[in-house]
Amino acid sequence: MKVRDVMTSAVDWVGPKTTVSEVARLMKKDDVGSIPICDNNKVIGMITDRDIVMNVIAVGKDYNTALAQDAMSKNVVSVSSNQDVHEAADLMSQYQIRRLPVVDQDKLVGILAIGDLAVERIHINEAGDALSDISQGARQNLN
Repeated sequence: MKVRDVMTSAVDWVGPKTTVSEVARLMKKDDVGSIPICDNNKVIGMITDRDIVMNVIAVGKDYNTALAQDAMSKNVVSVSSNQDVHEAADLMSQYQIRRLPVVDQDKLVGILAIGDLAVERIHINEAGDALSDISQGARQNLN
């Protein structure tokens, strides 16, 4: 099965100059914890709710004036819509991430979340393994 078969294709994204408060409102509207940051539909970063807390609020920046580019993660791991879902699950596990931007020809075409893998019964073990690896990494960071 390919990533395109299980990904979410309707994805909101913002530009790097979008304020963090606007990003947070979009997260609330979409009920998501991360938003791709794009320049001309090319993914240049990802911003998560954790990025907002750690890179803006916790360091005393004003979320009404701080920009997405100042809080985003820049080293984005992505997949193509033609990649096998097993490869995507392996990437999630390896990099300990829950969501992968889906990029074709340098353009954002969707998002693959760990929950998308779990929906397909054939991949439930891989999704569980990936989530376990992600969670284990988080527990190691606490020690």
